[in-house]
Amino acid sequence: MERRQLEYFLAVVDHGGFTNAARRLHVAQPSLSHAVRTLEKQLGGLLFHRLPHGAELTAAGTALVAPARQILRDLSTADAAVREVLGLGGGTLDIASQTTLAVDPLAAMLGRFRAAHPKVRVRVRAPETGSDVLNRVRDGQSEVGLVESGSDPAGLAGVDLAEQEVFAVLPAASPRTAALPQADLAELDLVTTPPGTATRWLVEDALRGSGREPRIVVETEHRAMMVPLVLAGAGAALLPRAMAEDARRQGAVIVPLLPRLVRRGRLVWRAGPLSPAAEEFVALVPKDS
Repeated sequence: MERRQLEYFLAVVDHGGFTNAARRLHVAQPSLSHAVRTLEKQLGGLLFHRLPHGAELTAAGTALVAPARQILRDLSTADAAVREVLGLGGGTLDIASQTTLAVDPLAAMLGRFRAAHPKVRVRVRAPETGSDVLNRVRDGQSEVGLVESGSDPAGLAGVDLAEQEVFAVLPAASPRTAALPQADLAELDLVTTPPGTATRWLVEDALRGSGREPRIVVETEHRAMMVPLVLAGAGAALLPRAMAEDARRQGAVIVPLLPRLVRRGRLVWRAGPLSPAAEEFVALVPKDS
């Protein structure tokens, strides 16, 4: 089993067919198809159902996806480790982060990391749900991940990050300046993300003990819309400190909640050796005190 075979196999998986995979990899399709057929012969079974318009994984192919990703991740880690010993520097750090943590604290964390290691290339993926982040780390697509502490990181090593306070962010015309009891969130027109997302969980958690339901007037999958919607007067939102402060600079009103509402992130990674870049990133992360 060769590295190139696994790369071609995963390209077909990720791009939905042999033609798209060959185009993305800039290789001739016959060469890619031959490599995958050779891999199938070595393994003793078909990995794909060849269809008129694409390819679908067989049961055997599905079983190979996660191990193949991890093998390529381990090879990259080994390559980076050797380069580090030889003083070549560089390397790549693949991170997955829930969108709620990508702006804060991940942006500042990456700023410190890049200042210390300017030759390392960083790739960030930001799925909305913690389960998607954890799955990316478990199957080797990303080496480290940031999830809300409510996510279940079973089977992964990790460390808690410092807690962050969440604020109510209100339109500029709002007369409220005092702290807002969490139960009173039910009286606000709220802008938030769909059920199952971390931002929506903040709203539901704040009202969980009151027996009251949130009055959601705008539900959007695009978190980047939330502050503009608040500034436009569409409703209020619950946002972590960094995003809330940014909204205030643009004219929104922000008030704390009573009792304080805090969230906590967790940095996770697969047990076992990390690449030199990932080791340095973990070492630089500010942990919970």
